[in-house]
Amino acid sequence: MYESDAGLLAPGRAGSPAEATTGDSAFLQAMLDAEAALTRAQSACGLAPAEAGRAVTETADAGRFDVRDLALRARSGGNPVIPLVVDLMAAVPEDARPYVHRGATSQDILDTAAMLVASRTLATVLDDLERAAGEVARHAATHRDTQMAGRTLTQHAVPTTFGLKAAGWRALILDARDRLTAVRASLPAQLGGAAGTLAAFSAFSASAAREDTEEQEETDGQEEVDLLALVAAYARELGLAEPLLPWHTLRTPIADLAGALAFTAGALGKMAADVLTLSRTEIGEVEEEEGGDSSALPHKSNPVHATLIAAAARRAPGLAATLYGSLAAEDERPAGAWHAEWEPLRDLLRLVGGAARDGAALAAGLRVVPYAMRENLQLTDGLIVSERLAAAFADRIGRARAREVLAAAAERAHSETTDLSDVLFDVLREEPELAGLDLAELTDPTRYTGSAGPLTDRALERR
Repeated sequence: MYESDAGLLAPGRAGSPAEATTGDSAFLQAMLDAEAALTRAQSACGLAPAEAGRAVTETADAGRFDVRDLALRARSGGNPVIPLVVDLMAAVPEDARPYVHRGATSQDILDTAAMLVASRTLATVLDDLERAAGEVARHAATHRDTQMAGRTLTQHAVPTTFGLKAAGWRALILDARDRLTAVRASLPAQLGGAAGTLAAFSAFSASAAREDTEEQEETDGQEEVDLLALVAAYARELGLAEPLLPWHTLRTPIADLAGALAFTAGALGKMAADVLTLSRTEIGEVEEEEGGDSSALPHKSNPVHATLIAAAARRAPGLAATLYGSLAAEDERPAGAWHAEWEPLRDLLRLVGGAARDGAALAAGLRVVPYAMRENLQLTDGLIVSERLAAAFADRIGRARAREVLAAAAERAHSETTDLSDVLFDVLREEPELAGLDLAELTDPTRYTGSAGPLTDRALERR
């Protein structure tokens, strides 16, 4: 018994807006929209009766066609457009049938449908990214001066603020938004005919002219202008960009889309990775307000949104790599390179759509725990400000000697499990040049966050 893909093994995209805009019915509707737009464009250019455009548009409803039957019949020709054209021609009134798919090739319709699906999906992704950016901005402003340990290579480095960390998340999300916005605006229609020359449209146009006038008076130049006007009209009907050339084997639109989607997954993945680290039991600096349950451990509240985003961020680069690999497409239309794009592109749209949905939810429900951040700042007993001490000592005893003194003091503090400031009092007695330094101020991690506040302010000025 056939069952549709309900997303049982894909909780990241299950129930997301992107799932609805990328499903089989959505792709079928996009292909039908492409077919209807093509007939309307030919009508607008005088290459088909206006009634034909209206008839095809009225018939182009995915609910009238059997998706599973089309999928099975697609095997014979290698793509679903071939059986769809047969069914669409049978469904429209007889006098409109000659104008269904006239002059087009299957790739024209499927590529255009993919751009429509991408545009519709990106609209929902961009909405979620805006929500995520707004929520993260709130955290950045609220915690502009909330000190926490900055970590490098998994270890405490120097103090920072949670506001600066959140501002960094927002910067990446806005970078993703800008990339997706630009890509969405550039998504082009596809129209080239069998080998990208538009020759069939010219042939059908000439045939229609002979039927109407019994003599052909069009010049080659006029014919070219008419065909380019047809491409422009087709793009307008679809709300897509007008292509400079047919791009059957010039896959810049797919590569650009893949890159922007993979970047978005990674941008959201950065926030998720930080949340997963900071929400560990032994760290506890943040937590998801609506954590997930465990099937075995009743006490757990798992960071599910961050987990699902992290999963998407790991899968996205591989899918994008497949789409980049399809750039190397032979001839004027390829065997295999084009076909290899369909599923990875849909999976990538779904992954990023789900991740954006989870990113907005994660940011909205993130609970920040400042007292845990303060406690963790003290875990190294003052060693987290060794950089500041080195600078202060270097002014008096030179950089080399300062590093030597601090390394010895740090080793002693670590071995004796005592606070660095206690050891430094002995150091000051042994190094007369260091007399008079305010160790209480120099070893206070909350007083060594540099320009974290102003940097956060500057980041939040970006709209």
